[in-house]
Amino acid sequence: MLTWLSANLVNIVILAVLALVVGLVIRSMLRDRKAGRSACGGSCQSCGACSCAAARKTP
Repeated sequence: MLTWLSANLVNIVILAVLALVVGLVIRSMLRDRKAGRSACGGSCQSCGACSCAAARKTP
């Protein structure tokens, strides 16, 4: 077991760092969502990705 850990130590460290970064990104996204901030600029009239875009367009 110890030989396996020593042989794969670099991979384990890289995986741990990546997991930490992903966790911090998710935490930041959740905090932003709870605070009412989002990546959306709120301009649904010019955005085609929003499901409410068609309802908000003025004729």
